[in-house]
Amino acid sequence: MNADPAKSDSPAPATQLIELGRAVITVEAEAVAALASRIDHRFEQACQLLLNCSGRIIVSGVGKSGHIGSKIAATLSSTGSPAFFVHPAEASHGDLGMVTSNDVFIAISKSGRSDELMTLLPILKRLDIDIIALTGNADSPLASTADVHLDISVEREACPLGLAPTASTTATLAMGDALAIALLGARGFTEDDFALSHPGGSLGRKLLLRVSDVMTTGDAIPSVPTGTSLSDTLLEISRKNLGMAVIVDADHTLGGIFTDGDLRRAIDDDVDIRTARVDDVMTVGGQSIAGDALAATAVRLMQEHAITVLPVLDEQQQITGVLHMHMLLAAGVV
Repeated sequence: MNADPAKSDSPAPATQLIELGRAVITVEAEAVAALASRIDHRFEQACQLLLNCSGRIIVSGVGKSGHIGSKIAATLSSTGSPAFFVHPAEASHGDLGMVTSNDVFIAISKSGRSDELMTLLPILKRLDIDIIALTGNADSPLASTADVHLDISVEREACPLGLAPTASTTATLAMGDALAIALLGARGFTEDDFALSHPGGSLGRKLLLRVSDVMTTGDAIPSVPTGTSLSDTLLEISRKNLGMAVIVDADHTLGGIFTDGDLRRAIDDDVDIRTARVDDVMTVGGQSIAGDALAATAVRLMQEHAITVLPVLDEQQQITGVLHMHMLLAAGVV
């Protein structure tokens, strides 16, 4: 006999698994939708306390509320509202020293009666710290002690046993997101601001990296003057290993570009490679980009025009570099 309740001799019917999964999504969606009517004057008061905070936002909670609180603190920090999570048990054993009178404290508890949080309240009040409580019980000690209470109660949990925090944690997270994004809008937080707090990830690279950071410059640029023979141009392309060359006028402005596509067209047109000049077969005009443009913009431009290389020009239309799709790939922009 199988004594382990977590194991079963026969798999659950597929229809049952699907129905249970859908039921969870439905219950949690209803819990989040119910929050919309609670974005009221109390929510506005909470936002004002956070906007006026000259210190840091401290988020705290126990158990699943603590896990959600940690995520809320991370979202606040990444969207322009410096915050960190403190576990209330650790706070009672020294970590409360990180909290100052300039901070705002967000306390999360479904019941509003978490002993660990209640222990902290007298000290927080003595420090004259504003407290925002997120609870599912408006009549709880935590809700009544807080300066602002935000109602995160749910009609029911998604767990069929009504035990595991599911809809309640989802609702809490959604309320935290609502606070973070409301503050983001009020602060005028921009894409550039977001990128500065995410420099290490692919998102940060897309928002921060400029063409000038990754382009080829100087002697590494495959470049020939106008009037150069096609055969010498091909030698330059071979030496620089970018599959193209820029053709420059006497003042170093861009006269044209010669790529493997131009070479194929020249061959199709029976051009004599030994005697032809590059001016006769190069592409005049075409796409280019400035060095201070975002590398992500260069990616979009290349994709839009089905090209793999861009000349980089300054304000005088002089060549300052060459950007190849391989460089963008290596930089992690693509």
